[in-house]
Amino acid sequence: MTLIVCPHCSRRHRVNIDTIPEGKTIVARCKACGHKFPVEVDKLRLQAQTHGTRPTPHTPTPEISTPEKIKPEISKPETLEPEITKPELSKPEPPELIKAARKICVSLSKGGVGKTTTSVNLGAGLALAGYRVLLVDTDTQGQSGYVLGKRTGVGLTELLTGELTPDEAIVQVRKNFWLLGGGKSLAGVKRIIDRKSFGAEWTLSEALKPLESKFDFILIDTSPGWDQLTVNVLFYATEILIPVALEVMPLHGLSEFMKSLRSIQKYRKEVSLKYVVPTFMDTRVKNPQIIYDRLKKLYPKEICKPIRYNENFSEAPSFGKTIFEFAPGCSGAVDYRELVRRVTMNDSLLQ
Repeated sequence: MTLIVCPHCSRRHRVNIDTIPEGKTIVARCKACGHKFPVEVDKLRLQAQTHGTRPTPHTPTPEISTPEKIKPEISKPETLEPEITKPELSKPEPPELIKAARKICVSLSKGGVGKTTTSVNLGAGLALAGYRVLLVDTDTQGQSGYVLGKRTGVGLTELLTGELTPDEAIVQVRKNFWLLGGGKSLAGVKRIIDRKSFGAEWTLSEALKPLESKFDFILIDTSPGWDQLTVNVLFYATEILIPVALEVMPLHGLSEFMKSLRSIQKYRKEVSLKYVVPTFMDTRVKNPQIIYDRLKKLYPKEICKPIRYNENFSEAPSFGKTIFEFAPGCSGAVDYRELVRRVTMNDSLLQ
């Protein structure tokens, strides 16, 4: 256990740094005053190693006088041939254990922009292309299971509370496609995470770590708003995909989200915005095209081709089907195939 001191009230806290990965900067919260402050784990480890060491007093070796008539015999040291040992070659790990999944967060603090629709159909498209995909639903509404026609009953809540192992918590919903369901019970988990005084932002990362070697993609569907679980998602994912409905209010929500993301990036530089996906593109109306052109200027590298408005997006969830199953030839299915090609950087997929 290592001591840290709150810079606000000078209260001391004991923390266990053995469970925190090297090179991480975490956010601790003082139990006395509630103040949150950053803590560099590597510095704590260095302090723990040097703590309590004392200089060893030097005692000079006493001189032993030898009578002049007695000459000490100096024996020649035996010549020892160095022992040559063959280095042990470690066997390479199987490829499936070496690779790590790409971790993509589908997020925006504004609701009604198509986060769940994008998460489900992007995941389904990747699965159809042959990739192994896990969709993690962190929304208390648990809509991902409804859209896929699979009410899981258990999921992320039971994983975070330790009631189920990672393999027990996930449910296969399609070929190559698994779901870690959300639901109302996540509200209680959010309160548990928020009460943690040390390393709360790494709770989700620790729970999902055992699953990373089993999938090619892990997609995380977040809830509207900004809470402790959303912070956990951003401390876990490395890529962010933002669906933006081509309306004025979602555009404002994007601006607010980017401010919050920059505050996270101060502590975790690995996470970055990769994709901006315009949704509900209606070519019959002038305003969406104006907003789309503005997005292209703001995010020239991240902007993706828009997902066109299609009534099949509203009807497919009622049948528990993805857009590829319900209306594979519609414009929406065409657009999500294009998004799959963009994310995988493979133009030959799903042609």
